[in-house]
Amino acid sequence: MDYPNKDQRWVFHEKTEAQETAPGVVRRVLAYCDNVMCVENTFKKGSIGAMHNHPHTQITYVASGKFEFTIDGEVHTVSKGDTLLKQDGVMHGCTCLEDGILIDIFTPMREDFL
Repeated sequence: MDYPNKDQRWVFHEKTEAQETAPGVVRRVLAYCDNVMCVENTFKKGSIGAMHNHPHTQITYVASGKFEFTIDGEVHTVSKGDTLLKQDGVMHGCTCLEDGILIDIFTPMREDFL
């Protein structure tokens, strides 16, 4: 299968596809290869990142906004500059408390996002 942006050294934001993944949540797949993927998620206040798990390790960087995150039953409020680690198979999800952007890094890449 041919994936957009795969193995590209330069990925320009204005050329990425925005996908609404839930009410108030927009995903953009940025640079990636087989081993790692960078994804931007833009949230509106009140939107939900439903509880889920997957066989990928995920690091989330809070670029802006405020979120209530649950990871493996533990709940914390996070804001700009905070980082979260979600190892493969761990249940996690969030509620957006203030409009914001999350940057997710996955290993390996998420084929299901393409």
